[in-house]
Amino acid sequence: MQSVFAIILVLGVLIFFHELGHFLVARLFRIGVPVFALGFGPKIFGFKYGATEYQLRAVPLGGFVKLAGESPEEELAEGIGRESSFSLRPPWQRILVVAAGPVFNFVLAVFIYWGLFWTHGQQELLPVVGQVLEDSPAQVADLRDGDRILSVNGRDILFWSELAESIQQSEGQTMQLAVERDNQIVSIAAQPRVEVRQNLFGEDIKLAMLGITASGETQSIALGPGTALVAGAEQTWTIITLTVQGIIKLIERIIPADNIGGPILIAQLVSEQASEGLTNLLALTALISINLGLLNLLPVPVLDGGHILFYTIEAITGKPLNPRMQEIAYKIGIAFLIALMTFAVFNDIHRFFK
Repeated sequence: MQSVFAIILVLGVLIFFHELGHFLVARLFRIGVPVFALGFGPKIFGFKYGATEYQLRAVPLGGFVKLAGESPEEELAEGIGRESSFSLRPPWQRILVVAAGPVFNFVLAVFIYWGLFWTHGQQELLPVVGQVLEDSPAQVADLRDGDRILSVNGRDILFWSELAESIQQSEGQTMQLAVERDNQIVSIAAQPRVEVRQNLFGEDIKLAMLGITASGETQSIALGPGTALVAGAEQTWTIITLTVQGIIKLIERIIPADNIGGPILIAQLVSEQASEGLTNLLALTALISINLGLLNLLPVPVLDGGHILFYTIEAITGKPLNPRMQEIAYKIGIAFLIALMTFAVFNDIHRFFK
């Protein structure tokens, strides 16, 4: 029951923030919004405030903001004038209204990471050796389990990430290490070995390897509200860039297509992280929010990115895209999304029974 509640809560928060972006920017431009709905299907609950009816619907797999005059032929609801029509606004305003949904997903991720960094600090791996691999340069240099690397070539090392960076920058050249061992400082010369390994996307790259693994010891760095916000924005940007690279590698078929996951995988991940605690669940929510924002920005008709593409073309050419072409594009977009969702669900089921 806890897992079901967590899944509904996470999806609800993600959908709410996405639609809130559309709603707020539309109202900023004084565009009418007759309906703000969470979910699809039959209406469970609703109330009207001002000119907008707020609805909760039965199927919690999406939501929508109905804008007044979304198409030029649409009749405006009672009490909404032509000056509030979405379709009569200049293309740049329509682009901002549509783009606000995905942008709010990124904003949500920033604020989640901000809260996590502010309350828990930023966790950093310490440069303490957990294991020395057999027949590795580290073993040849007599590095041992439990050694703490204090400096590399005279440069102080505080965290494991700095040690890893120093190893890569060596390009296989001998490194002078200052190591703390049994409360004594030991000087060690180690020469990393350059090897070909696969990166996150399965591509072969050359890496300088010393042959050590981290012990897993961490240090929490306390952050104030300002630095935590900067760290949250940086974390969000890092995940955005990695996700975009992943999408490109999928298109290039460098990453296998069976890595694509759908709603079943999301439900499994949310259920697992909910059992691990609120912190893990919030971190996963931020990650899904970023992915949802990027997915909606894809230039596929029906998605926000497709609408942005159409309005951009209109802004450049000075006239809307041919209605017949738009209709064909929407049909292609719907077919693509159905095929993608079907494939993702198939992967989920295959992964579940594997």
